[in-house]
Amino acid sequence: MLSRQMALHRLFQLSSLLRSAVSLTLRRNIGLSAVLFNRAKELDPVQKLFLDKIRDYNTKSKTSGGIVDAGPAYQKNLSEEVSKLQRLYGGGDLTKFPDVKFSEPKLDEGAK
Repeated sequence: MLSRQMALHRLFQLSSLLRSAVSLTLRRNIGLSAVLFNRAKELDPVQKLFLDKIRDYNTKSKTSGGIVDAGPAYQKNLSEEVSKLQRLYGGGDLTKFPDVKFSEPKLDEGAK
C-alpha cells in the first residue's frame, strides 16, 4: 500500500514537471508566433501614413537636392545669414570645415 502511494506521488510530481515544461514551451511558441504574425500583418493606418510621408519626403529631398519645398524667401534668408557670418568671421567658404594646422612647439632642452 505504501509503495503504491509513493508511486502515485512520484507520478504526480513527474506530471507537474511535464506540465510546466509543456506550458513553458507553448508560451514561447505562442509568443514567437505572435511576433511573426504581427510582422506579416499589414501596418495599422497611422503607421502606414507615417511611413508613406517619410518615403515621400525622401524622394522629394533627393529630387530637389536639399530642403524640400524651400521657396525664394528661404533662399533669401539663407544667403543673408551666410553673408552675415562671412562678415563676422572674415569670409571664407562656410560650407567646408576649416583647415587647422598646428606647428610643433620648439622645446629647448635645458641644462641637466
